[in-house]
Amino acid sequence: MKNMKTKKTPKIQYGIEITKPHSKEMYAHNDAIALEMKRNITSEIHLSYSQAIGDIAANGGMDNGEKQLRKIVQAFTGYAFGEGYDLENIKDEGINRLANIANWELHQEYSWLCSEKIVPKLKMKMLGFDNQLDGDWDCYWESDSELIIKK
Repeated sequence: MKNMKTKKTPKIQYGIEITKPHSKEMYAHNDAIALEMKRNITSEIHLSYSQAIGDIAANGGMDNGEKQLRKIVQAFTGYAFGEGYDLENIKDEGINRLANIANWELHQEYSWLCSEKIVPKLKMKMLGFDNQLDGDWDCYWESDSELIIKK
């Protein structure tokens, strides 16, 4: 008697079937989520920079704005940017690196920035990164209803 393998039920999230390798729909979804992440991070970079140079008031003063800017940019570059670095150069380096970051890395670093309460939580996850180890960081929440990205 032959052992018959049963076909796995496809996993569907946000109306998209999860496949390996990623499908076009998964890539499109992840690119849309990445765009939202990049907007949030870019906004925080500009806000921290403005606080660091004294253009707008910062909770904790200009020093706090500078520390926040360095923390955000370090998440994507790996550089600590010690004393002596020009703040505008740090801001520009962060924005340039963010423009060219891979989705898997963005997913990971956004999670960390969210755990640090620097960026907001998102309504939807990137797809295909569920096995990614993010520590205890929880950068996502999902509603009970199924969400679908408009194409």
